Amino acid sequence: MEKPTIIFSTAYHKKEQVLLVGFRYNQELKEYIKRFSGITWSTTLRSFYVPFSKQTTNLLFEYLRKKDYYIDYSALKTAKNAQETSNNKKYISETNVERLDQFRNYLKGQRLSQSTVDTYTTFITLLLRYLKDTPLAELDNEKIRLFVEDTLGKKHYGISTHRQLISAIKHFSELFNETKIVGLDLKRPKKSKILPGVLSQQEVIDMLRATANLKHRATLALLYSSGMRISEVIQLELRHIDMDRNQILIKQAKGRKDRVVMLAKSFVPLLSNYVTTYRPKKYFVEGMGGSYYSPTSIRAFLKRSCKTAGITKKVTPHTLRHSYATHLIENGVGLRHVQELLGHSKPETTMIYTHVAQKDLLAIKSPLDIAVSKLSKTDKGQRYISLSRNLKR
Repeated sequence: MEKPTIIFSTAYHKKEQVLLVGFRYNQELKEYIKRFSGITWSTTLRSFYVPFSKQTTNLLFEYLRKKDYYIDYSALKTAKNAQETSNNKKYISETNVERLDQFRNYLKGQRLSQSTVDTYTTFITLLLRYLKDTPLAELDNEKIRLFVEDTLGKKHYGISTHRQLISAIKHFSELFNETKIVGLDLKRPKKSKILPGVLSQQEVIDMLRATANLKHRATLALLYSSGMRISEVIQLELRHIDMDRNQILIKQAKGRKDRVVMLAKSFVPLLSNYVTTYRPKKYFVEGMGGSYYSPTSIRAFLKRSCKTAGITKKVTPHTLRHSYATHLIENGVGLRHVQELLGHSKPETTMIYTHVAQKDLLAIKSPLDIAVSKLSKTDKGQRYISLSRNLKR
């Protein structure tokens, strides 16, 4: 039987911050948790809890991991980010706090994703802290340039983050046109052309075979067989899986676009077994109470499966998407079709997989092989030249 996932979160109880330990009822786990020093049951919170501290959290984490329980602590990260944003606001004036709220609403009006809104707002919070009480009418190109250099220099941002920072500032200057920012030439650095890591088809099969848990195996098989993003799998509703037509409808994916991907015939028996066993109600894969499943959980059991399968490459859910695209191209599927299946808006984004696909590259012979082959043919009486020993003269 699958062990329940334990969820760490925080709350205030009796004027004290506490760490909540939530899980689906399990008598064995309940008895084990009760033996942890200092843990208490709260009827009000309907949860076990301990006084919150970094040390206690680490001790409890290690205690639970001894029994191989999986802990989802994504809520702690969210709480930490919210606290950092709140702390950042303390260092800017009330006027700038209002501007920050205006900026957030402006981005939402542009129909940007929530993730992009949060990221851009964080950058502009840094900008307003840097400016302190400088009136927007005095904000010019030089101050922006100094801010960008100072921010990037101290925080060692990567190129993708650098590009997001520049975009955030451009949006800010569009909203508040009373600034003296004129013809701002903040060049976005070119994206790094890093080839995506992929698994071989054999490694994918090995990974799936090494995944003993049915729910986990079905999730990983869907990620690879459909090329879906992890967010798309988490939000996938059962009603959008069309088994008669072997199709999956992905609603409002990245770029607010619907698209259709294939439902692999080999995946259908696994899908049926999983649905019959777990009986999800709305979503393909569900968390506690029928809510969205945690992406942290998926990354964790993918990592465990790869370790069990003896795969030493760094593998993430997106690696399975990269592998899906690469294998399609190696099997002769056209670039345009792959673009549609992945939901890319630009063909250039899909073209990177042509550099990874090895269908044509594998047909090219190394000049060393050609040299050895020629030497073998000219050396009478010897059918094959071995490089593992010295050649006779």
